[in-house]
Amino acid sequence: MTAFDRVKSGIPGLDKALDNIRLGDNVVWNVTNLNEFSYFVDPYVKQAKEDNRNLIYIRFANHPPLIEMSEEDFLLLDEEENNPDTEFCMIERDGIKIYRVNPYNQFETFTLEVHRIIEKEGYDAFYVFDCLSDLQAVWSTDLMMGNFFRVTCPFLFQLDTVAFFPIIRGRHSYDAIAKIRETTQLFLNVYSNTTDEVYVSPLKVWNRYSQTMFLGHKYNVRTGSVKVLQDGQELSKYYKIVNDLDRYQNGQTLDSWERYMLQVRMKYEEGENIDDECDRICELMMTKDERMLSKIKEYFTFEDYTTIYDRRVGSGLVGGKSCGMLLARKIIENNCPDIYNNNFEPDDSFYIGSDLFYTYIVSNDLWDLRVKQRTKEGYYKYGKELEEGLKNGVFSDEIKKEFIRILDYFGQNPIIVRSSSFLEDGYGNAFAGKYESVFCANRGSLEERLAAFEDAVKIVYSSTMNISALEYRKLNDLDDTDEQMALLVQRVSGSYYGDYFFPTAAGVGFSYSPYSPLPDMDNSKGMLRLVMGLGTKAVDRTKKDYPRIINLDKPEVTLTKDIKEKHRYSQHYLDVIDLKEVCLHDVPVGDGLEIIPRHAKKVLVEHDREAERMFRDRGQRREIVFVNCEGIVKNQEFIGDMKEILDTLEEAYDYPVDIEYTVNFGEDNTFNINLLQCRPLQVSINNESIEMPEDKNVFFHIKESSMGMSRKSVIDTICYVDPHKYYEYPYAQKSSLSRVISDLNA
Repeated sequence: MTAFDRVKSGIPGLDKALDNIRLGDNVVWNVTNLNEFSYFVDPYVKQAKEDNRNLIYIRFANHPPLIEMSEEDFLLLDEEENNPDTEFCMIERDGIKIYRVNPYNQFETFTLEVHRIIEKEGYDAFYVFDCLSDLQAVWSTDLMMGNFFRVTCPFLFQLDTVAFFPIIRGRHSYDAIAKIRETTQLFLNVYSNTTDEVYVSPLKVWNRYSQTMFLGHKYNVRTGSVKVLQDGQELSKYYKIVNDLDRYQNGQTLDSWERYMLQVRMKYEEGENIDDECDRICELMMTKDERMLSKIKEYFTFEDYTTIYDRRVGSGLVGGKSCGMLLARKIIENNCPDIYNNNFEPDDSFYIGSDLFYTYIVSNDLWDLRVKQRTKEGYYKYGKELEEGLKNGVFSDEIKKEFIRILDYFGQNPIIVRSSSFLEDGYGNAFAGKYESVFCANRGSLEERLAAFEDAVKIVYSSTMNISALEYRKLNDLDDTDEQMALLVQRVSGSYYGDYFFPTAAGVGFSYSPYSPLPDMDNSKGMLRLVMGLGTKAVDRTKKDYPRIINLDKPEVTLTKDIKEKHRYSQHYLDVIDLKEVCLHDVPVGDGLEIIPRHAKKVLVEHDREAERMFRDRGQRREIVFVNCEGIVKNQEFIGDMKEILDTLEEAYDYPVDIEYTVNFGEDNTFNINLLQCRPLQVSINNESIEMPEDKNVFFHIKESSMGMSRKSVIDTICYVDPHKYYEYPYAQKSSLSRVISDLNA
């Protein structure tokens, strides 16, 4: 058969009213309940069998089957689902193929499986899908239900199929229904109050028209007749039924998730127990990491969830990084109230939900590319192409309005857009440095600030496809896992100094120190890396700068032998947000020290007393300083607070943690700590005593300084570069050796 050929629906009167269903049509039935859908799907199935169609039922919902299934059918599907040798969970009986697909696997995995089924069944197939409204119930958002339909419907159309979809009227927002109506070929309203009074009102019938097509039609289920409503009395009766049913569908402008939150808030205000609702909100809004979920449920209250909900853009999860930051702050609030109330900076972050990531992909026609990228052969090939597509997409006006809401709140204060993906910052996978974070100076007109913010979001989205992230997922067997990107938008903590903006200091902290600089150092006390200015110098490796390493067991102990070494291994540049140039860059520490107040300079520098004495002896009075955060290290209250924070978080996590933080100092030596990030530390802790074997073949030897715990492991291969031959090797070709070693490692 050819595209747009007429087919029979099983109801001759309906065929006449609609000028037939055609090959390629997706037919959405907007019904009050699924009994109404059965009046139309049963004849459709019967007719398809008589015509020897390739008839397929896509089963994914919890409602009773739309096509009759026996207990044996369910058992057979269970067997197929547990059979590792089968690609799809499918049985065939009585002329129908029944596929079961699990929507709890989340949007991408579910949608890709449906896509593969459609691809496998090919042209001219006839489909019945379970109720779309159940996808909204599982994913708790109209947005993703609409995204599923928007990518599935065109694919079915391309293969000249016919597909029936039911959807429950009154459960979804006008926006969601409008998007489905825009995508489908036929959209039909169904109303009834008895089997004798079933009405069909076509709202969309694509590419055909008649004088009566869009009038109401009365369908007699027993006789199969369909009658156009043209009589005044019958029309009056029809609209009475419509009005009676629509009366109970107020609030349809709200998304299902918004309606649910309103209902829970009402219960809470009325004093009802909402523990179960809180658990559900946590699972639908926070993270997929089971261990993180259990911790969040332990510490969070309903007020905490509503605070996050009110500062969220779009639906879906807020992701791993947001959860880690929020959980850590809540742990400190509960377990260290003195620190939290006296020395902690309040959080005012916003959260861009993970559903917006796929909505962006779908609305920019990148879904087909995403499907190709998820294949083994297209993983790297289409990853680069998709990365470019994500960088160059556009946001809808509705999303832009939400972005403006964020910008209006922060005013012109600098902000940072940070990745917060499903898998990020959980137990087991850190994704440290794999995804982007983008600083926004947030200066200029609203249009300029919005454009910069949109670019930042696109950069983070596109970083899901950068080669480093793809390789990390591949090496950790996560290449076939649903990795969805949410975003954390934070106000940058710091002060204005002329044209620059930066905090007094910032850094990272570890509750367990991977360094053992001295034999008697207690690694379990933890360590800090601390720098002047933005914390990027503490997080990223740099060739020209050295952060201050503080082992919290003995914070003032350093390995530098003399003042010359202290100078050399100190910080020479600091990262700042340049408000004039509207960018992030580094400047010499001297430039920073000139513009900060005396009290801030006091805690950041150490004096070279020997050099100052030498100049005094010459009759010159000069201040010789270098940045190593000496005053902060000697601030016992700060060091004590950081010890307590790290100890408390490790105990609550039941695991070592690492954090990112900023600290701003005031004139009276007071300070505010801002906790930006917390995640389980990716470190192997082994208390086993390791004895060195008596072997003469020693390749490397280091004394009194090491990184990480001692461990004994089997080494498969040693790649040894002869230093003498490397020295003699042509200079222009030396870099080729690193590529060879990299290939061997891979």
